[in-house]
Amino acid sequence: MAKAPTSRVDKLLSSMGYGSRSEMARLAKAGGITLDGADVSDVSQRITVTPDLPGRMQIDGQALDPLVGMVILLNKPLGMTCSHKEAGPLVYDLLPARWRRRDPGLSTIGRLDKETSGLLLLTDDGDLLHRVISPKRHVTKTYRATLARPLAGTEGALFASGQVMLDGEDKPLAPSALEVITSTQALLSVTEGRYHQVRRMFAAAGNHVEQLHRERLGGLSLPDDLGPGQWRLLREDEVALIFA
Repeated sequence: MAKAPTSRVDKLLSSMGYGSRSEMARLAKAGGITLDGADVSDVSQRITVTPDLPGRMQIDGQALDPLVGMVILLNKPLGMTCSHKEAGPLVYDLLPARWRRRDPGLSTIGRLDKETSGLLLLTDDGDLLHRVISPKRHVTKTYRATLARPLAGTEGALFASGQVMLDGEDKPLAPSALEVITSTQALLSVTEGRYHQVRRMFAAAGNHVEQLHRERLGGLSLPDDLGPGQWRLLREDEVALIFA
């Protein structure tokens, strides 16, 4: 059985975004770091990095952040971007500053464009990220679309046919499921992640998406009590819902 890794306290906390090593040394001297209820005065000491460490260590009276495998559920507001290459405020700006300094860093699991709101996941777990976005996994993404014109009634069969071709592409879309809510609002569940896919699908059906909101990812739904711009950490059982 492999031994649990060890790390210097200052190196560990620095990699988790809490601050530089010198800042961690100053924090320790001020009594701001505790382990098992005792002050950690020497941040050069090595500690065993076990899964239960966040429950045993406190920084300024707060429990240590998750060590690895952090998964954040965010209700993305309109007007924010997921890419550093795009103009405008970033979704990362909604998170605690230290999380933006973590190493390995946080990344969004897929992207929502600036004009799309709703369920967005961020993680430092590269394996999880690739499992969710892998085409082989067929993880369903469900969007609520508000349309400029009433539905014709033929869209459901069209989207389910597996024969929809988007402009500029040479491969038809995989079948998708449409659930009509009102004459101008519907839920569309897709298993691919092509560029602006939902908007382009309705355009191919002769309509225009005015509002787009992602409600579900696999079996994980956006909670009703999580308002725009709000986030929370997911438990392991909630992460498993993605693949349910």
